[in-house]
This record gives sequence, structure tokens and C-alpha cells, in this order.
Amino acid sequence: MKNAIETHNLTKVYNNNFTAVNSLNFEIPNKSIFGMLGPNGAGKTTTIKMLTCLIQPTSGKATVGGYDVTKNPDEVRNLLGMVPQQVSLYKDLTVMENSQLCADYYGIPKDERDSRIEDLMELVDIKYAKDKRVGQLSGGQKQKASLVASLVHRPDILFLDEPTIGLDPTTKRTLWDLIRDLNDEGHTIILCSHDMHEVDMLCDYVGIINTGNLVAYDTPQGLKDALSESNRNEISQTLSQISDENEVSSSTKENIENLSLRKMSLLLKNSDDSIINSIKNSSNIKSIEVAHNGRINLRIDSFDDMAVHNVINDIISSGGIIKSIYTEEPSLEDVFIKSTSEVNEDDRA
Repeated sequence: MKNAIETHNLTKVYNNNFTAVNSLNFEIPNKSIFGMLGPNGAGKTTTIKMLTCLIQPTSGKATVGGYDVTKNPDEVRNLLGMVPQQVSLYKDLTVMENSQLCADYYGIPKDERDSRIEDLMELVDIKYAKDKRVGQLSGGQKQKASLVASLVHRPDILFLDEPTIGLDPTTKRTLWDLIRDLNDEGHTIILCSHDMHEVDMLCDYVGIINTGNLVAYDTPQGLKDALSESNRNEISQTLSQISDENEVSSSTKENIENLSLRKMSLLLKNSDDSIINSIKNSSNIKSIEVAHNGRINLRIDSFDDMAVHNVINDIISSGGIIKSIYTEEPSLEDVFIKSTSEVNEDDRA
């Protein structure tokens, strides 16, 4: 099976004639981690409800694990696990009791039920709290307990809705490692999150939904590269349009040209006047600023693919020893803002 999930013109129109999801077409490869992004009211929740058979599509088609969500909902449900943003376990039951309840629901034989739960508890590091009531657990412990309950029937496809929201950095990193481990074991994971760093770091593919439409779909790096190219084209077109217009002030033109520059920051082991002057004289440098901590902040032409290479060569040739370096590239957050910025107010949920 090539794709774990496929949608073809998937649409949901509610009784008030509001179109929450509008002809979605995308594929989620099998055994991948897929990030589903979108602002509040974009249609993400409605999409997930259709894929998990909680509501039926108005039109179009979706298959999960090869099964049609409308024609074969029971088969689809058996393939799925769901970890909601708000943990939905029974607070008065223990971690073990909640997990047993879920196992019984899926018909797991009792002679293997408890051993399977114990193995999962060890995997997510919650075994020490198996006899604690869920209401007594911390936020991170609740998420781990929810994972055990969701994985007890060994689902092929796991939906995670904001799994690390509100968690401390240590617990968050632990859950990130667990998500990778689950994926390595063959689980397809659909991650809904507003944490762009989390999505960028974990996901193989990202889809951005806005006002019920799929407005972007690619790998995280592919989305960022596409934004860079789009920015280049927009700036080039703008500069071309104003190049012969005398009424445009030089300051306005300079501000537009600055949009085509990107930041580059360096920390040298041996910074002196001769090295700084050599950097200033580099043809690729548009501006230079030496901060009080010794870090050198540069602006270089983002249109020149060789600019970074040339600047580094100039520094090394002048005797400079680079301790650290970074360039500021478009982020997934930039992609998200760009993709969701042009919205008709009447289309908002």
C-alpha cells in the first residue's frame, strides 16, 4: 500500500450551507509523519472527523488504509488510534484500568491484553504510574497514558492533536522521541500542531488548510524553498515595475531592494580591523554591523546563490577563523503566514 490516506474532492457542507472543507485532494504516504496545519476555523477538525468516520462527507471520497470512510467505517476505525488535545480518559480510573477498557473495546484477548499494555507502558515510560488514577497525573503523564490507550490495539495510523501543548521542554522532547520511535516501528502519524518547530523537525510532509482549502502541500524544506522563490519573483517584479518611474523616491526603492537581502551572522575566533575591512570590501556584502559581543551581522544578496560561499571564502582568505555561522532563511512559520494571509473574511469559520 503506497498511501495510508487519500482524499479526492473531499467536501463537507453543513446544514447552514457553510462549506467547512472544500474539495480537498491530498495523499499521505504510508509509514510517514504528516503535519496538518491551519489557523483556527480552517477546517482541520472537520477533515479529521471525516477521516476518522465521526461525520460523513457531503461529497467526494476518502480512503484510509485502502478502505472507503463511507462504505467501510468499521474497517477504518480498526486501523486508527487517536490522541486528542484534551485527554479523554476516565479520571477516576487508573492508567491500567483505562488501557484495559480500551483493549476490551477492540476485542483484544485477555490472555495477551495486560502484557501488551505493560509493553506499551515501558515504551512510553509510564509504567511506574500504572496504578494511579488519571486525575492524579501531570499533563505529560496524561499524554503518555493516552498514548498507551490509543496504541493498545496496534493501529496502523495514529492521529495526534497538539500532543505537546502545555508540556515542559523535557517532556516535550521525550514525546518527540516517542513519535519518531512509533514511526520507525511502521506507524503512519498525522500530527496536528501549531508548534512550527515541532512540525518542521518531525514531519516528512506538511499540508496547510485554510478556509476549507488545501493551500500548500510539500516537504517542510520544499515549502520553504518555494516561499524563497516566490519572494524572489515578487521582489524582481516590483523592482522592474518601478525602475523607470521617476516619481518613486530613492528611499522607497532602497526599502524594496532591502527586501531582497538576507541576514548572515558570524562569530570569529580572531576578529581584527584587517579582517573586518576585508569583509567590508567583499562584493557580496551589502551592509555590515559588528555587535558589542563581537558577532558580525551581514546583509547579503539572496538572489546570488554563491553569495554565502563567496563571503566565507573571503573571510578565510583574510585569515579569519569562523567559530559559528548562520543565515536567516524562510521558516515554516513564514510559509504558514504567507499561505493563510489572503483570506476572504466571509470565508472564515
